[in-house]
Formats: sequence, structure tokens, C-alpha cells
Amino acid sequence: MRKPQDISFSSVDIQILWNRLLAIVEEQAQTLIRTSFSPTVREAGDLSAGVFDAHGRMIAQAVTGTPGHVNAMAASVKEFLKVFPTDELAPGDVLVTNDPWKGTGHLNDFTVVTPVFQNDSCVALFAATTHIADVGGLGFGADGRSVYEEGLNIPISRLFRKGRVDETLMRLIRANVRDPIVAEGDFYSLAACNDAGAKRLSALMSEWPLERLDNVADAIIDLSRAGMAQRIGVIGNGAYEHAMRIDGYDAPIDLVCTVTIGDDIIDIDFAGTSGTSARGVNVPLTYTQAYASFGARCVIGGDIPNNAGSLAAIRVSAPEGCILNAPPPSAVSARHAVGQMLPDVVLGCLAKAGVETPAEGASCIFNPVLMSVEHAVEDRFVINPIFNGGTGARQGKDGLSTTAFPSGVRTTSTEINEAEAPLIFWRREFRQGSAGRGEYRGGLGQSIEIAHASGQPFAISKMFDRTGHPPRGRDGGEAGAPATIRLKDGPPLNGMGRETVPAGSRLIIETPGGGGLGPPAARDAARVAEDDRNELI
Repeated sequence: MRKPQDISFSSVDIQILWNRLLAIVEEQAQTLIRTSFSPTVREAGDLSAGVFDAHGRMIAQAVTGTPGHVNAMAASVKEFLKVFPTDELAPGDVLVTNDPWKGTGHLNDFTVVTPVFQNDSCVALFAATTHIADVGGLGFGADGRSVYEEGLNIPISRLFRKGRVDETLMRLIRANVRDPIVAEGDFYSLAACNDAGAKRLSALMSEWPLERLDNVADAIIDLSRAGMAQRIGVIGNGAYEHAMRIDGYDAPIDLVCTVTIGDDIIDIDFAGTSGTSARGVNVPLTYTQAYASFGARCVIGGDIPNNAGSLAAIRVSAPEGCILNAPPPSAVSARHAVGQMLPDVVLGCLAKAGVETPAEGASCIFNPVLMSVEHAVEDRFVINPIFNGGTGARQGKDGLSTTAFPSGVRTTSTEINEAEAPLIFWRREFRQGSAGRGEYRGGLGQSIEIAHASGQPFAISKMFDRTGHPPRGRDGGEAGAPATIRLKDGPPLNGMGRETVPAGSRLIIETPGGGGLGPPAARDAARVAEDDRNELI
């Protein structure tokens, strides 16, 4: 017989329970992937999954998932509990929201929370988030001028009440989106993955036995917080500043950061950053906190579990009214175009603190929305393929080519894209010469060429940065190549906004290369020769 709840756990007990919790949340995530209707979830892994204690503290997250979802979701569950305290919940209840300021930063991301009951008491909560391709309004893109234009905003609500779906809410959602079958299917997928996690957790608690998770959560969270304190303590106190300029929608944006290292805590402050934009590239604070903290965790305590304990060691602030703390009703649909730049900004600060960090990379994913033109009668479609640029060179290593950092969202395959829409992807290849030169070169971007299968016009909603401000090198390394978006037989296109690809034309997207590290003259001749043989330079 295992120990009852009121007896402390040994380190071996905690390790076993921790591994079991990891297995549970990974099964939760895999259930979400297997049942999802959206290709961005099934194919690209644009999701998050995790288990929380009854107080809303994240205990464990699935390895599968994006920092923007996971770290924002870590804070959002407490927002759910403010509206629906655990004593107001019942078995079979499922909660949902896509509120950008209570969830993960824009309307396309839906977070679903499911309570777990043991002996008539709520002992834990499972949460999961996915990106749903269309939520109505203008559609996914940077063109909105307020959140009201960007789609349907669902406040924290019950999706299921005691096991029965809220049909009024579901009818409202179906009536406001362009692809109601996919949207409804994804809601059931989110509920199903949480249910899978809840069943596994209930079995674990019966096996040990455990009446509550509080002691287990306390032990795991306390160990994680102590581990982060130890990692931070070896860096040395000090304040370090860094800034990055990026394209923005119609004017450059300055991201200004100060990282202050204390004895056991890191403060990240974005005072001095540009103000809010009139377009949809603004970032709610929750998303800023998610990616800024991830940037620090990449090089400090990366082997420590990501949960409420380790996240508490990093405090992130930004002045209200700046683009990284945009208040409602700011337009935020393309918040990732700015928010995903933040790890590179934070890493720039930490490089000045003597921490080994990579050079800048493409950072933001290239995720155009490709769709039929508004007046099309037949072959209506909308897809959201994912492309990636190169990462920055690392200490002793070249950067990674066409790799999703920091988002972790994988590239969707050409076969899936062509199956989902009447488009032909004529070319997808490494972009020769796009890597920033250095002793260690950056990773390469890619070149993509797309046309309508029957020569019809089609529309593209663009949320691309790095066209005018490419990833910078470090310590003498050179910048990577900037992004380009153009028509094969016509002029370049803007990096942001919706435009039409004319009938018979082909769209060319070239993602940025990562910056180099160290002076190019110091690069080993054998590495140069190998890159030349592989036609990378």
C-alpha cells in the first residue's frame, strides 16, 4: 500500500509521480493531435496541454506544444478560477475562452479547462489550447484596427455543463466562422484530450492512493523554484540592456529590454519599447510574459521542469500602452509577429551578462493565410501553412536551417497543404546564401513558390517581419538575409496585410536566414568547402 496523502513523499516517490504526470500530459497532447480537425494542430503541433492543481498552479506540461500557448496558459487557468471557483464546478463541466487578455493573446487560440473530481472534490484541472484557423471577422491577419474586427470573442464560459454541451454557445460559434465543421470538431477535440488526461490522473490517484494532489504539487513546484534559484545565483547580479528594431506593420518597432539578475530571480522589463500600433500586431501582456520568460529559460535552467515554480523565478513587465502591453480593445490577431521576437531580445541582454547565447534568427514563424478571393463562387478554401526561417549561429555550432524557434511550430507538409486547397507548391528549397556568415554561420531560410492549380487568383494575408530588419549576427558575425515576398512576374509585396495574387501568377516567399557568430575569417576552411559542395552558399 502506498503512502496516504498526509505523509511526506520521498525523493524517489516524487520522481516516480513526476514521470507519471509527464506521461499523462503527453497522452493528453497526443489525444489532441490525433482528434484535431485543424492541420495546424495535427501537422504542426500548434497547441499546448498541461495539468494544474486545484489552485490553478501548473504542475506539468506536455513536451509537445508552443511556449506562447504553454506559458500563457500557465497564467490563464487562474483567470478561469476567478470566474468559476472550484466549488461552483461539477463533474462533466468544461470551460472555454479565447479572450486574448485572459488566454494566449489572440482570438484564434481557444483554451479549454476541465476540472477533475475525486471523492466529490475538485483535485486538479487539465487545460489545453489550440489554434483554430478561422474565428470570423476579418480573418487571421494584421489588418484589423480593433479586436472587435478580428472575430468572435468568447468570454470565460461553460462549453459543457455536467457533460452536456452548451448548444446555444455552439450555434453562436458555428454561425460566425467560415468553416464551422472544423471549429466545432476542434472544440470536441479539446474537451476529449482533457478527458483523457483526467481519466489517467484519476487512475494514478487511486493506485497510490492520493486524496488530493496538493502535497505532490507543492513538492514538484518547490523543487523547480529551488533549482531555478541555484541556476540564477551563479550568473552574478547586474542589469543588462539590449534593443531590437523590427519592421512592424507600417512603421518600425523598437523592442527595448532590461534584464536584471538578482540573487534568485530575474526581472525582465520592456520600458522604452514603442507604443501600440493602429493595426493587429499588438501584444497582450500575457503573451509578452510567455515568450520573454521562455527566452531566459532557453539558457538558464533549461533542464528544470517548466511549471509554476520555475516560471515564478522570472518576472516580466511592460508599461501599459506599449506594444508589448496593449490594452483592450487593441487589434492583436498577429501578436506573434512581434511577440516571438522577444526571446532574441532577452538573449541579447543575457549575452552581455556573460551567458552563452545564439545570434539572432528569423524568430517569428512565417504563417500566411492563403484563401480564395472574396467573390469566388466555387473552390472556396482557406489554409494556414507554416514556414520557418533559419536560427542564429550557436556557440561552437552553426544555426539550424528552416527551424521553428522560438515557437516550436513545425512546418506543414506540402502534401497536406495541397490536399487542403487547390494550390500547387512548385518549389520549396533551402534559400542559397541566406545564412549570415561568421566563424559559425546562421541557419538557412527557405524559398517557396505557390500558384493556384487552375490559374485563378487567390488572396494572401501576410504577417511577415524581417523584410527590412534582418536577423543580426553577434561577436563579428554578419546578418542573415532579410525576408522577401513577391510575385514571380511582378513587384515585391508588403510584409504585412492582405493582397491578391493575380490570375496566372505565382507567389514567392523567401524566409530569413539566421545571423552568424564570430568573424567570418575565422571559419574553418573545411566547413566553407562543405557548404559550397552542398550549394548552401
